[in-house]
Amino acid sequence: MKKFILLTAFLIGAWFLASNSFTYKYLLHLKTNSAAVSVHENPLYREIETKAPQYEVKPVDAKIDPVWKAIPGYNGLKVDVGKSYSKMKKDGEFSRELLVFEEVSPKVHLSDLPPAAIYKGHPEKPMVSFIINVAWGNEYLSDMLATLKRHHVKADFFLEGRWVKNNPDFAKMIADAGHDVGNHSFTHPDMKSLSPAKINEEIAKTNDVIEATTGKMPKWFAPPSGSYKEEVVKIAAAHRLGTVMWSVDTIDWQKPSPEVLISRVNGKLHNGALILMHPTDSTAKALDRLITEIKARNLEIGTVTEMLSEKRIMKN
Repeated sequence: MKKFILLTAFLIGAWFLASNSFTYKYLLHLKTNSAAVSVHENPLYREIETKAPQYEVKPVDAKIDPVWKAIPGYNGLKVDVGKSYSKMKKDGEFSRELLVFEEVSPKVHLSDLPPAAIYKGHPEKPMVSFIINVAWGNEYLSDMLATLKRHHVKADFFLEGRWVKNNPDFAKMIADAGHDVGNHSFTHPDMKSLSPAKINEEIAKTNDVIEATTGKMPKWFAPPSGSYKEEVVKIAAAHRLGTVMWSVDTIDWQKPSPEVLISRVNGKLHNGALILMHPTDSTAKALDRLITEIKARNLEIGTVTEMLSEKRIMKN
């Protein structure tokens, strides 16, 4: 009888321990930790951990360059060991092609810098942008928009406020096609010669008319003829606009032949190029081939916002 009582007490105690939620969580914790330890001790996992640093890239901070002014930062790359292991464990051997990366943000961003003009993107980013300043040239816009659409390319159209007021349908057509619209002043003045009050008026009026017409608020300001002073950049920044210039000029207002225009761009093309153009006959005729040749050089074409972002372009 005594043995029966002891056995019963033992079984009840065992049942209580097994049913207790704390016991269950403890056992689950042991099991999970055991599984984690076994993975981390796996030779393939440890090989990935050991080799990872040689494939990683450090992020680059945004900076003010003495010549090129504001230069955006560029994300780095870090190996995600766990995800890489998951992709390789089936074959059981290390493969560079199966490494999984995550982007690592730099410590200093473009927004952390004092207001400064931007002439180009990061030199390691294989992307360029088209800056199309519009104050005239309506007769060429439809052809240019059709060419951009055919190539699935988005550009930045910097619109003069007065032109938007007089051509609301064209402005809306540009925005509705998915292109970014920027601020190109209201009356196309020499911004360098204006008083602070007039600078503010030119920028504010243009922002207002573009937003009212297209429903989009500009993010970027392009000074007419590239003429500006530091005060212009600061006032633009107060309107939450970055000031952009260019590093490659088509000089299309001189009416070059398409061949000359394309050669001019190709001769100066580089990672992070901001390519200046206008709606002209030369550009309309050269644009199709120009896009094809830029892409053939393994460069992507994106908006100014995309190009100046820290996001990496992943190439095989």
